[in-house]
Amino acid sequence: MKTIQIGASQLKASAVALGIMRMVRLDTDAAANVLETVHDRGVNFIDSADIYGNGDSERIFGQALKQSSLKREDFFIQSKGGIVLDPEKSSGELVFGQRYDFSKQHLIATVDKILQRMQLDYLDSFLLHRPDPLMDPAEVAAAFDELQATGKVRHFGVSNFNPMQVEMLQAAVSQKLMINQLQFGVMHTGPIQFGLHTNMQDTASLNHDGEIIEYSRLHHMTIQAWSPYQYGMFAGTFIDNPKFPELNAKLQELADQYHVTKNAIATA
Repeated sequence: MKTIQIGASQLKASAVALGIMRMVRLDTDAAANVLETVHDRGVNFIDSADIYGNGDSERIFGQALKQSSLKREDFFIQSKGGIVLDPEKSSGELVFGQRYDFSKQHLIATVDKILQRMQLDYLDSFLLHRPDPLMDPAEVAAAFDELQATGKVRHFGVSNFNPMQVEMLQAAVSQKLMINQLQFGVMHTGPIQFGLHTNMQDTASLNHDGEIIEYSRLHHMTIQAWSPYQYGMFAGTFIDNPKFPELNAKLQELADQYHVTKNAIATA
């Protein structure tokens, strides 16, 4: 498995991450088998969030890691926080956010609960899940400082932030923001597509992301692609989906050429 450098640090992790959003569907035995399998294939990057499965995905992960033959140090473990769930609309795997909360108190409590559910002493990285328009950067800075000083979080980043949101936060926090997790993939190409339509009047020239790809390269931030097999927000996967015959035909053509699966082509 190819590894990538995380931000401008000397840290490295597998280029492919195991996202555990849907681990809530599994029992402990099945989840432990997943961890053993991905580790055998060279995947050591685990991505989570406090809201996945209403917290049960992280709970199952923690139980599975303990049950497996693997150690904490075998993985780079990341989680996210800052979204407050709507309890009336959220149940099991289906969760809906009610509001954001980037206060120091909430962020520290969030990490404490993550560590408890996952049965960990620390996170390798913690990301702010989505931008909070009411964010007080000083509050976030205070939370990051305490989380780092107490050894609960080693590195920090964001998710779904545009460049100016990153800049505003980075000006306040003392830690280097190393990661920005974004929706990106074969069916979500906006961050690069608009640049191919510069000085044109078609809708593909619209910039929804603020040159985040270029910004991230200039500032040595690692872009993590979330749900790269997905189309739309949560519409499902495009692989083997009859709605996209031309795309799947091309994926199959390339898969046959390189003797891999369509998933592997979409990942690459």
